[in-house]
Amino acid sequence: MPSIASTWDAPQSVPVRDQFAPVKAVFIAAVHLGIIAVCWQTNWAAIGVCIFLHAVCGGLGICVGFHRLLTHRSFKCSKAVEYALAFLGALTLEGGPIDWVAHHRQHHQFSDGPGDPHSARQGFFWSHLIWMMWTPRKKDFAEFTERYTPDLLRVPFYRFLGRTYVWFSALLAVLLYWLGGWPFVVWGMCVRLVITYHSTWFVNSASHTFGYRNYALNDLSTNCWWVALITYGEGWHNNHHAFPTSARHGLRPWELDLSYGFIRMLKALGLAWEVRTPSPERLRSALAKVAPSS
Repeated sequence: MPSIASTWDAPQSVPVRDQFAPVKAVFIAAVHLGIIAVCWQTNWAAIGVCIFLHAVCGGLGICVGFHRLLTHRSFKCSKAVEYALAFLGALTLEGGPIDWVAHHRQHHQFSDGPGDPHSARQGFFWSHLIWMMWTPRKKDFAEFTERYTPDLLRVPFYRFLGRTYVWFSALLAVLLYWLGGWPFVVWGMCVRLVITYHSTWFVNSASHTFGYRNYALNDLSTNCWWVALITYGEGWHNNHHAFPTSARHGLRPWELDLSYGFIRMLKALGLAWEVRTPSPERLRSALAKVAPSS
């Protein structure tokens, strides 16, 4: 009996997501159940730790590091800064940088079409969460990463991080317990991870469903203001799909983009350079007065 993943006819060059991943499903369920402990493990310091780690690991690590730097190379920086951002991203337990980047590059190649691992045309909940429960066979997955992330596979640090990121998060949990007991663990790990997960997943689901479109594209990407607020600017997704290599996603004055603000700060400090943004001429030529929604 074919899985729900195999009902989506992907190009033959794209590995079919045909295996259920029980370990991943159990882990995601356990993290969500862990937030029940906030009922008796809560204090203001723990809430502050959650907010801080969400901003540092989710905002700097995922949005700036995994996405704008490693996936799209929208700016350049020293290896020390690059590795630090990648390490922070790995602490979100969204996978190693090689796997994460490979999935996102594949998404851009086949956005909302056959071959997109989380196509919004397969439904909101598929693009939000269910797609992760189905994975390619191990052999196919190796070929998949070799195809989409040959640049990262050549770097020993990223291969190392892909093997060890779970243990670094375990060490973080131990450190949090030492600093503040179970409230720090519950808020700094469980609550923070759940918020980070759904923030990231909403970019795949809500930002392909709700909002407005500045640019006429063949996919379903939208600019969703509330997703942008909880993802440090990632919710300006139609802009991003129009200009994937741009370090700036909020392209209009009211489109707040905190991730781009951080990149600009790095540039001002001499820690980033060659920050890529579309020219005013490109913006004017691409802007669509009425963009179709499908």
